[in-house]
Amino acid sequence: MTIVVTGATGTVGRLVVRQLVDSGRKVRAVTRGGAPFPTPIEVVRADLDTPESLTSAFTGAEALLLLCRPATALDVARLAERCGVRRIVTLSSIRAEGERDAPYHLAVERAVESVDVAWTHLRPGMFAANLLGWAEAIRGTGVVREPYSAAAQTPIHEADIAAVAVAALSHDGHAGRKYPLSGPQTLDKPEQLAAIGAGIGRALRFEEISPDDWRARADSLPGFVQDLLLEIWTGSAATPEPVLPTVAEVTGRPARTLAEWAADHAADFGGDPR
Repeated sequence: MTIVVTGATGTVGRLVVRQLVDSGRKVRAVTRGGAPFPTPIEVVRADLDTPESLTSAFTGAEALLLLCRPATALDVARLAERCGVRRIVTLSSIRAEGERDAPYHLAVERAVESVDVAWTHLRPGMFAANLLGWAEAIRGTGVVREPYSAAAQTPIHEADIAAVAVAALSHDGHAGRKYPLSGPQTLDKPEQLAAIGAGIGRALRFEEISPDDWRARADSLPGFVQDLLLEIWTGSAATPEPVLPTVAEVTGRPARTLAEWAADHAADFGGDPR
């Protein structure tokens, strides 16, 4: 079986490639820049924004990990079907169900569902990797300043998202499934920071600031991103996000903790890499 991975150099894609190779699968890695990969990985330079560029990547493949590109998703899905791809796994979002008025991830899911392939949608919540936004402050002062300290989320290790993707790409029994994914712990912001501290062996401190002060500090983020984050934080402060069992159910192993994630990213936070 040849499996195509789009976004093969991304946060999740690179781990999907690695885990597929480790499991003995034949992998075709799609990148826009033609980044090098070790053998036996086949690399195809193509772009989801230009569907016709993907023909050689899809031809002869049986399964596809598809990133979210709503503008071209239907054309890409139809091309994959014509090229003989029989299974598509989308990297979607746990927020997809709430996008009916302004669909983004949901549009990609619907595009894939409209063609004659088996599909599985992965819907992760908060990526633990989002916390790399704290790395500069942790490296510098060890103090993180943000609003809504009570915002309680379930950060998920990108390796666990990849493991679920590999299962859905490689094995039967996942067709027609929508998999909401979370980490194994609901943690507010000080608890998230403490878990990072435990993972890298440092004492860290969280200080709550007002949303306006945070906006002034976060001026490098587009306004719509600031708005989205504040919406998520206020929502999860009022209603903490639940822990979901999906990772363990699909992979047969518990989801990795945030401290484990931090240990894996120790170098990003100024610590010694494992």
